[in-house]
Amino acid sequence: YDDFTNSLPESDCRYAVYDFDFVTEDFCQKSKIFFIAWAPDVCRVRTKMLYASSKDRFKHELDVHHEIQASDASEVVIEKLKERT
Repeated sequence: YDDFTNSLPESDCRYAVYDFDFVTEDFCQKSKIFFIAWAPDVCRVRTKMLYASSKDRFKHELDVHHEIQASDASEVVIEKLKERT
């Protein structure tokens, strides 16, 4: 996950799909698909608008379980994914 978060650009938007594998309290192996919309605050407004307007189409086609909208690294830490499982 660190490689993934480190690859997010500091000044450009990205969509990402992350398959998060985890073990429940009952020791059951599970997986959840996360759609991550990355839009840093320093990104150009026009780019943010373009990404925001096309995001729902991607989400619909991919059939994701959860969505995370992030504008800085603190919003995509692994703990945020764990909170949603």
